[in-house]
Amino acid sequence: MSDSPSDPEDSVREAVERSRSGAPAVGEVLRDRFSADEVFQRVVAAADEEITSGVRELFFSAVAAGFAITITFLLYASLSAASDNPVIGVMLYPLGFIYIIIGGYQLYTENTLPPVALTIERLASLPTLLRHWLIVLTGNFTGGAIGAVALAYGGVFDAKTSTKAIELAEKGAFETGWWSLFFKAVFAGLIVAGVVWVVFSATDTVSRLLVVYIAFLAIPLGNLFHVVVSFTEVIYLVLLDRLALLPGLTGFVLPVLLGNTLGGVVLVTVVNYFQTSERRLENARFEGLSRRLTLPEWVFGRFAGRSYVPILDSVEATLVGEDRYRVMVPITNPRTDTELVELAARIAGQQENATVHVVHIIQAPEQLSLVSGGNIERIEAESSKRMQDIYALGEKCDVDITVTSLASHHAFEEIFDMARRTQPELVAMEWGDHQLWHAARAERPLDEITNQLPCDFAIFKDRGLDPSDILIPTAGGPDSGLSAEIAAALQSAVGASVTLLHVVDDPSETAAGEAFLDSWAAEHDLADAEQIVDTGGDIEAAIKRAADNATLVAIGATERGLISRLASDSLHLDVVNEVECSVLLAERPSSRSLLKRLFGSGQRDKDRSDITPGSHNAKTGGDDTVADPEE
Repeated sequence: MSDSPSDPEDSVREAVERSRSGAPAVGEVLRDRFSADEVFQRVVAAADEEITSGVRELFFSAVAAGFAITITFLLYASLSAASDNPVIGVMLYPLGFIYIIIGGYQLYTENTLPPVALTIERLASLPTLLRHWLIVLTGNFTGGAIGAVALAYGGVFDAKTSTKAIELAEKGAFETGWWSLFFKAVFAGLIVAGVVWVVFSATDTVSRLLVVYIAFLAIPLGNLFHVVVSFTEVIYLVLLDRLALLPGLTGFVLPVLLGNTLGGVVLVTVVNYFQTSERRLENARFEGLSRRLTLPEWVFGRFAGRSYVPILDSVEATLVGEDRYRVMVPITNPRTDTELVELAARIAGQQENATVHVVHIIQAPEQLSLVSGGNIERIEAESSKRMQDIYALGEKCDVDITVTSLASHHAFEEIFDMARRTQPELVAMEWGDHQLWHAARAERPLDEITNQLPCDFAIFKDRGLDPSDILIPTAGGPDSGLSAEIAAALQSAVGASVTLLHVVDDPSETAAGEAFLDSWAAEHDLADAEQIVDTGGDIEAAIKRAADNATLVAIGATERGLISRLASDSLHLDVVNEVECSVLLAERPSSRSLLKRLFGSGQRDKDRSDITPGSHNAKTGGDDTVADPEE
């Protein structure tokens, strides 16, 4: 038997010992026992599937779980009414929970472990977690309410059982204080989340069944409370006119909800997390993950699981595995977007071993299902028929071109999700008037606050896309540096002429401005570019004057904060709308703080008196992340 990694027997063993998600199927040390790290990997893999599910899937799975709780209430009341022995009365209490957990339905208290584990790892954001909880809790309550209606009006209970059911429900609603309910619910939350952890540790259904049964038997025996059972009991009492809805929710359901959540999150999830080691995410799904969500992304963003670190399809996996300079080009029409693809191919062609990844994004109507009926397959098949002109550009520009077709209800967001998955060096795209430029940045305002761009973005306002005469207004900074890199590539590829523009406040600063441009041009391989120092102090007017002789103006994304931009118009919008040539917005990933993303002024120190020829002073624009040209 060969020891080669490609040994078929090793491949079979790997397939047996790892699930498709990469989570372990057997223990590494003992095959029938998992370490804490391995259990955590299994929990995260399951959480990834759960938290990225659609609203419809989550909701109806939660409805089924909520209705299954009715089984627990039904059997608890029925057996208690038939027997005076309290132990016998609770023997079938766990049946509804067994149905839920073994069946894989969504129960709120169960969801205090897997999604929270993903969130603690900063692989899912807090808003995504809260959204998931809200959907599941709403579904659970809906299912519980439906079950309560059936029990109250369906003739399911006889008179004796109905009396017992009322007695059991009123025990929590009337006879137990708020804080007592809360702390009893804490222990119930601990039990449920602990059961989930243990279930992920088990390797067979019989073990899971036994664990679930014994653990949930402890809830009625310990006079503890579960929020979905409590809600069902409240609705049952409300329907029988034994309790008003609002007092039932605030005095009974609320403390139980808070207690279950605290017990599940703090006493189980957090404690179990800190008993794991740094190897807790060594699985295939997160292989190659280089960063967690940033703090703003984690607090405000919409990322979770596969939407952040997804399983790649075969084309994407091939791209990620290649050691190449790659430009991604999202297009909407293969016949009309050829100029953009050609421009991207010219830029890529100046790098060694380069490729262009063209992504045809098809905006699907909201009412069109992309998960059934073969719609997505038909759309993508039709798209592939229209790619002849795109492939021809690869031969023309001597660059490899790979094409992916992607149907989506949210085409704009798919651009950034695809970029995060495949990690290109540059995304070259065309902007839409109702998508990007009211923000003067690559992403929409909320995403701008919460996200970090995955790579460089070059976004073109197409008025012919003629790169023969490129104007770069600059005050320094990384965004104008990207403009310079693109201009240098086009200079080599198509012989583009490049003009640099720097604006100062008055003629006395001309020498400093010239020194700045000399240094900046040499640093960015544009030493032969024409240089203009405008002494008028009006950046917008200077750009418009210089743009009269340009075919493409390259400006950096604004660094002014979102709130600052709302308070006053953006210079970028005036430039885009008033020049007659095409415009390029260049933006590099930014590590600006949340405060700067909201309130940053984009201002820079204009004192250039200490600039000397051949130098590049940080005060005037080298490393500061500032607006170009907006000061």
